[in-house]
Amino acid sequence: MNAEIDATSEKFLRGKYAIVGVGETPYTRGSGTTTRALGTHAVRCAVEDAGLEMDDIDGMLSYSGNDSIPSTAVAGDLGIRLNFYMDVMGGGSSTEALIGIAIGVIEAGMCKTVVIFRAMNGYSQIRIGGTGRGSGVPSLNGDSLLNRAYGQTSAGQAFAQTFMRHMYDYGTTPEQIAHVKAIHSEHASNNPKAYYKHRVTVDDVLSSRMIVKPLHLLDCCVETDNATAIVVTRMDRARDCQHTPAVILSVVGRCCKPRIDNHYQAGPISTVAGHYAKEILWPNAGVGPSDIDLTGSYDAFTFTSMLQLEDYGFCEKGDGGEYVSSGIMRLGGARPNNTSGGHLCEGYTHGMNMVIENV
Repeated sequence: MNAEIDATSEKFLRGKYAIVGVGETPYTRGSGTTTRALGTHAVRCAVEDAGLEMDDIDGMLSYSGNDSIPSTAVAGDLGIRLNFYMDVMGGGSSTEALIGIAIGVIEAGMCKTVVIFRAMNGYSQIRIGGTGRGSGVPSLNGDSLLNRAYGQTSAGQAFAQTFMRHMYDYGTTPEQIAHVKAIHSEHASNNPKAYYKHRVTVDDVLSSRMIVKPLHLLDCCVETDNATAIVVTRMDRARDCQHTPAVILSVVGRCCKPRIDNHYQAGPISTVAGHYAKEILWPNAGVGPSDIDLTGSYDAFTFTSMLQLEDYGFCEKGDGGEYVSSGIMRLGGARPNNTSGGHLCEGYTHGMNMVIENV
């Protein structure tokens, strides 16, 4: 770590803010409604879960990929007058980034309580793979000129190169990483909200059709229609809310490698952004990996979970394959991961459902 972890002294805004409410729609493939209706439903559920009234909300943030509805539309439908709103582009760690922005605008006195939401018809309308009623593939410009000409159009193709390098450097195997899907499917089988509740085995993953080497179909996340929302406020207000607040010790979001576009071209190739984010996260939080007994990882693919857990320091670099196949991530293990089933099984929300599950 670049900075010494010190849990005894106050650091930045450690422990001063909390998540006080969460909301979700069902995870489906064919919502039969608009992202506006989905977002409005999730926000209403989150505010009610917090035990608040719509008048208590004066900030709203959202993120999307040209596939959603702005905050002002949802706020208007719920009768909320906003003192601050922002809609940003992109997925990934946007949930965490917007939690940080929510803390910042509250700290600046611009508003008091903020709702963050993500609404998407990720199966029936805009699909990242480029099929369905709309395409999630970006237009041909900028860095696309460097890879689209060679047939690289998907996130799976880009991330597969990172994992191939990890296999080359450390001897990691597809069999080891297939345990991520098997374990997350076990968790999803206990979750009535999960879209995929069926348990799969390592052999099931390895025998599913190849998408792009070394990715099999079951190494990839599920596509779903859904909306999710969370409520963030100061601890002095959080104590009066309906549930015990989930106190925020530290937050990092949209931290990236030297290149975020063609990230597999930036060394070290076999790392992800957690390699850099941990240098902010742990010192600010006043805890370290050994203090954590539950994790949530962005499992767009099985091996992205492995790379993240490794780079955040839950195991030594290069030992990620052994870590995820050891049983430590199972319910009843020393450090369960994605206990809802995550993106691989519960539903794909660009990250927010793992935050909701851990809250």
